[in-house]
Amino acid sequence: MSRYMSARFASLEAYVPGEQPQDKKYVKLNTNESPFPPSPQVIAAVNREQVGRLNLYPDPECRRLCSKLAACYQVKEENVFLANGSDDVLNFAFMAFCDSARPVAFPDISYGFYPVYARLHNIPAREIPLREGFVLAAEDYCGLGCNIVLANPNAPSGRAIPVEDVEKILRTNPDHVVVVDEAYVDFGAESCRRLIDTYDNLLVCMTFSKSRSMAGGRLGFALGSRELIEDLNKLKFSTNPYSINRLTMVAAEAALDSQDYYLQNCRTIAENRSYTVEKLARLGFTTIPSQANFIFTRCSKLSGGTLYQKLKERGVLVRYWNKPALKDYVRVTIGSKEQMDVLLNQVQAILEEG
Repeated sequence: MSRYMSARFASLEAYVPGEQPQDKKYVKLNTNESPFPPSPQVIAAVNREQVGRLNLYPDPECRRLCSKLAACYQVKEENVFLANGSDDVLNFAFMAFCDSARPVAFPDISYGFYPVYARLHNIPAREIPLREGFVLAAEDYCGLGCNIVLANPNAPSGRAIPVEDVEKILRTNPDHVVVVDEAYVDFGAESCRRLIDTYDNLLVCMTFSKSRSMAGGRLGFALGSRELIEDLNKLKFSTNPYSINRLTMVAAEAALDSQDYYLQNCRTIAENRSYTVEKLARLGFTTIPSQANFIFTRCSKLSGGTLYQKLKERGVLVRYWNKPALKDYVRVTIGSKEQMDVLLNQVQAILEEG
């Protein structure tokens, strides 16, 4: 840290992304990317003509993309907010709705960016413990009297809660914003976006990074009441109105025209998830029930840290956290069948080595 850094950020602990080593080729199962490329329509859309227009600013209001998203999710355009990845959406939500007088609550085990945003913006935060088995109990969030941020499905466990539980939380916190981070919802969970018309305090955060194979394109969006969306846009246009680049916009429009392709990919990932869980169970693993494109799993025969390190040595990357509640587990992104077979073969070899 330099001597020039503001004192208010001096003690900030930054979010640590999944590692991206470049020393050799890995089977990369640590950052929840899709194993499938964007659709053929997306690849065709990002063409020579569009690249040739990079000298021009993109539409700051993203009008065509906003219209397509509204039609896709059966909401009005005024209910759609777009930003540079869902992390950007979440950052704006923390800024817009939370402060020293309006604190925030989130699970103690969840997406690691939530506490970072709270510290970044000097927001009092309450971390609610998950129940045994990484279960998020809705009653723990009812009537809290503060803003709430939930990932559904949650990370790193992959567990999801039903929409009825989200509605209980919304109904009992009517004067506070409830942000539901649905980054992984397309892999088997149920979205709560249908509640937007009923609850003006609901903000649903989604992304093109996972199910739509655009992690490198950086596009996130939120669905919510007109008033919430106006609040977010006020901050976006006060910081960087051109945060979504021209190529990402045309790629996203084409992705929305490729729904069948992406739905099939999600079904394949769900099938590969079931296959992997079953094979790991035969090897002595216990896996948390997941409705995401990853699993959280452990084996009594070796620690999570040992498994992570031995897999890395063999060219397979998984995610590991050296924290008391998580240290027995690794999080494994669900990739292609071929990638999962590489993982399973390496796990078996590690176990046979003792």
